[in-house]
Amino acid sequence: MRTAPTILHLDMDAFYASAEQASKPSLRGKAVIVGGLGPRGVVATASYEARVFGVHSAMPMAQARRLAPHAAYLVPRFGFYREISEQVMALLRALSPLVEPLSLDEAFVDLEAGGAAWDEESARRTGMKLRADIRDSTGLTGSVGLAASKMLAKIGSEEAKPDGLVLIRPGTERAMLGPMPVRTLPGVGPATGDHLRRAGITTVDEIAEAGEDELVRLLGKAHGHALYAMALAQDERPVVAERETKSVSVEDTYDVDIHDRVRVGLEVQRLADRCVRRLREAGLSGRTIVLKVRRYDFSTLTRSETLRGPTDDPAVVREAAGRLLESVDTTGGVRLLGVGVSGLADYTQEDLFAQAHLAAGDVRTEEHPEEGEAAETAEEVPAEIPEHIWRAGQDVRHAEYGHGWVQGSGLGRVTVRFETPQSEPGRVRTFRTDDPRLESADPLPLVPRRPEPTEPRTVASRTGD
Repeated sequence: MRTAPTILHLDMDAFYASAEQASKPSLRGKAVIVGGLGPRGVVATASYEARVFGVHSAMPMAQARRLAPHAAYLVPRFGFYREISEQVMALLRALSPLVEPLSLDEAFVDLEAGGAAWDEESARRTGMKLRADIRDSTGLTGSVGLAASKMLAKIGSEEAKPDGLVLIRPGTERAMLGPMPVRTLPGVGPATGDHLRRAGITTVDEIAEAGEDELVRLLGKAHGHALYAMALAQDERPVVAERETKSVSVEDTYDVDIHDRVRVGLEVQRLADRCVRRLREAGLSGRTIVLKVRRYDFSTLTRSETLRGPTDDPAVVREAAGRLLESVDTTGGVRLLGVGVSGLADYTQEDLFAQAHLAAGDVRTEEHPEEGEAAETAEEVPAEIPEHIWRAGQDVRHAEYGHGWVQGSGLGRVTVRFETPQSEPGRVRTFRTDDPRLESADPLPLVPRRPEPTEPRTVASRTGD
């Protein structure tokens, strides 16, 4: 392991919710919850103002509404979040060629590889400057962990939240980790945590004291070995630059189960078209078409078909996805549909439309009920807004009043607050949902507010700093 804390982990603070607050002046300092708004939706992100009421990510939205009925509930705007993420990732790549994104709002950086840091002091300066640069360019805040390994850097950024920096000095890792709960370590989820607790192991120190042989007996060879090494603060994993995309997919969860077979087919075609648009935006094509169907009883069926060559032709993908659907029993209703393309390449194979009809012999089927999977992921919300259906948080433009966002709709009316990122909190107006002067709009770029300059907060590690 390194002798200097030159691995950095950045985690943006309550990213989706913070982006919404920055975009909507009337929500700054208020409880904001982003996620699927239907009866089966889940929380993607809650602002820190909402978290004080017990709301957290992955919580069913119905439960969040009971805990914080006064909060603003918004649908995600993933295109908007991606634009902000690209700005942040560009700042990271300016520090090092080795940047490993984990999601839109999280990444590892090897500062040593880019010459941005070589010892404790230079690492601290770099981390502080990065946080200031993110605030200047986006108006948002991020928390930074600095350590000699990826595991410790990630733990450091979690300790730093919100809007802080934790540097863990090499040699102090064991003392810092020891009293922490077992769930602190990567890969220790609720099931593993409960298993360890029943064996009398609740802290990282107790994992180390149990010994490798006991952990292997409790958890199996691979997991036991890995967990023992982590408890000893051993992590030699390198920062790996962006991994190659392996698949492109889209999926939607429906508020009410779909029983009509014709509508299921139309939804699959629509998803196939969306998937192809993402393929083309990425300059990719693929050979394997995948259909995902989650039924009324939460069982999930996956069907796949491999073509003779890669394609980005929407007709081919629609044809293959429709054929895969024919082998799926949708009796009883469908709660989720997804279409994906894998086996990616940066070129296409000509004349695939005809061969798509001949590929049915290469179809693989997988059926696996996913127990307890009542909650859907944050991305499983309708990505296309039907005409005259307005969703809370959606960007709109009015011919007279300009840019605004939907606060709510129902009973043929839609309420819009007219404001922009750089304006004061705006005025609310109500219109008919079919008002011809009101139309969907693209998000406006953030214009960061310039707070009074302050020294970036630095949080010392538990062993002192």
